[in-house]
Amino acid sequence: MTSMEKELESPLSSRVLACPAQGRWSSFQLVDEFGSGEPYAGLTYVVTDSERKTYEGHLDVTGTGKITDHFAGPISLLLDQKYQGSEQLYKDLQTRPHYPLKITELQVRAEQTRYLNQNATRTKENPAQACADAFFQLEVRHLVEHVAHLPPQVYSHYPMRSGPAKIMGKSGGHGVALMPLKHTVLEVRPLRALRLMLSTDADYCALNLYQLALMATLSYCPFGQKPDEQPVKTKTVSFPQQPSVGNWFGDALAKFEELGKVDSGQKTAYYPLYEDVPYSKRLEIVPFDPDLYAVNNPALGDDQEHPANIHFFDDRDLGSESTDTQAFITHHDELILISVRGTYELMADGLRDADAFQIPFEDTGSKVHRGFYEGAQKAYDFVVKYLDKFYAGQKLLICGHSLGGAVALLLSEMLRRRPEGYNIQLYTYGAPRAGDANFIKGAEPLTHYRMVAHNDPVPSVPGTWMNTKARIFGAGVALTFVNVPAGVSVFVAGITNWTGEPYGHHGTLHHAMPVEFSRNEVSMILWEPGCDTITQHAACSVAIQQLNGLPDRPGLLIQLLNAASHSMVGSYIPACWASLKRSQEAIKEKRPLVTHAEFERISTALKSVNDQLRSGQNNLSNKNMKYKETYEADINAISLEINKVNVTLKRLDPLRYNHITEKKVYGSLVTEPERLAENLQRWLDHAENQVKEQMAMAPRRESDDQLVASIYGHAVGAPHDFDIDSVI
Repeated sequence: MTSMEKELESPLSSRVLACPAQGRWSSFQLVDEFGSGEPYAGLTYVVTDSERKTYEGHLDVTGTGKITDHFAGPISLLLDQKYQGSEQLYKDLQTRPHYPLKITELQVRAEQTRYLNQNATRTKENPAQACADAFFQLEVRHLVEHVAHLPPQVYSHYPMRSGPAKIMGKSGGHGVALMPLKHTVLEVRPLRALRLMLSTDADYCALNLYQLALMATLSYCPFGQKPDEQPVKTKTVSFPQQPSVGNWFGDALAKFEELGKVDSGQKTAYYPLYEDVPYSKRLEIVPFDPDLYAVNNPALGDDQEHPANIHFFDDRDLGSESTDTQAFITHHDELILISVRGTYELMADGLRDADAFQIPFEDTGSKVHRGFYEGAQKAYDFVVKYLDKFYAGQKLLICGHSLGGAVALLLSEMLRRRPEGYNIQLYTYGAPRAGDANFIKGAEPLTHYRMVAHNDPVPSVPGTWMNTKARIFGAGVALTFVNVPAGVSVFVAGITNWTGEPYGHHGTLHHAMPVEFSRNEVSMILWEPGCDTITQHAACSVAIQQLNGLPDRPGLLIQLLNAASHSMVGSYIPACWASLKRSQEAIKEKRPLVTHAEFERISTALKSVNDQLRSGQNNLSNKNMKYKETYEADINAISLEINKVNVTLKRLDPLRYNHITEKKVYGSLVTEPERLAENLQRWLDHAENQVKEQMAMAPRRESDDQLVASIYGHAVGAPHDFDIDSVI
């Protein structure tokens, strides 16, 4: 350590200057990473010398300031003038009733600068170094007083060795210390952040499907705040745990670090599409400063507010009052993001009882699943408290997986009915059914896109078929079809009640259906089939597996929840990623999402299914009249399925002609093509997004009679059992 450095490490308050000398000068310049001082021109600065004398001035057009005739020793530089401009975003953040932010002119200027390197790594060379006696890299937080709302500090190639202005003897002061008789250049790190690109249009788009799948998975993570006790007694908090909700929004993205992990067991990174935005437009985690915000005072005990209990809800440790519900919420000026976690532990009531008791919904005549509703009510109280603080007309984007999807649906409808008139868009993944027909009808105005992965059995529950206390179907008939793909090979008369189920699905279905052409060629289409043969295939398979003895309900639930196709990381996220990539390919090649080859494979299979359903229906109808009552329900169920298969065929046909538009892929983001292109390139630069994944591409050949179509490995024409008289 040099003698000068030792001097700086020793507080001046511990020494006495016998005869303080004047006549010293110091100059300084603020520059961006390109070496320009223009972004900081005109800023007001305050300098304090070693004798506590202050000097005020304004940076010139090059971002330079100079102090002359000050006392000997280092000076402290502070640029803490509050923002006084007219931009509404900053005015609102400064004046909001909850957690108003101490935004300075310096912060706003830094938010308008950009990184020299697109990945935000610090520069090693800066043109402004050529005219500097000393050169340092610092951040806005080093030059202002209040820093709790600013991002955590990052590394620097040229750090300030002297620390903040406390070296000047100012207890708790802020600013940076500069040496006299030198021209010091200060490179200010741009104040930018990454945020998820999300469409705010009501229409479905492939981008939101993928982005919100990641957020639905992130809801399984802890919040990750340190310290994590209640109340928090420290002056600051941090979010070091990865992956965690707090780390995503309160640390990494705020520092411009790209994250691609939303699950600790992830082997492949799935990066969201991020956009580069001014820091104040990020998805926010509120600041924590007990000196600045009275609600952060640890003396409040359990009533103390801090980021974890503002943004995160978890009632798993409430004993008998627990609903196994977890959720997080965050926002920026355009939208509020809410994510509800699915079943975390495979407990006996993993889906809150499969044939659940129904109770009235709100003050309506509708009936909903009691367990899901209890979870939604807990989440509702948490969300409304947040909205009361931070809602300012933003769009509400809500998502959830499994049980979380069912809770998210009820929560969304509860919010939609509030007088505020929230604009809500809901995406769910593998969600079970939550309400009766009256609820479904009453919730029609709610925008809801429901994704189901092929062979995921959970969306089929709760259902009458899951009453495992007795034989499942008193006189049900199980049909298995020959010469069709395995994924459409099963139908059970009674898997849905032809006279009406106590539970129904809400929302527009997006069913991810793989189509295998050979061992080395597979594709996937995302569409809305309308027949149980496809949508209930997994449930039928589970039911058929119980022919030789039924497990108790908990065992069956664990079997359902353990299904590989129900996993977010193993099934839904890859399918959403593949759908986005497939959509991008379709736009580039100017073709429909569904090829003629895929249409032929699926339509041929469905026509064969229809023929065999009719054959089965005739077989039952021709039985001895004394069995008529025995088979009447099955005949009616088969007749209903025949009609549903015809509807499905009609939905499939136009898909081979309809070309996809960029709006279907990116939603409202297409209105700013340059912004979209810039950030899309960032996403495509990741090696994981350059992989030639089969399901993300259209079939290589449009027609080849020698190819054998199958779904999930069962070849057309291969032997397959068919037993019309198989009675469960």
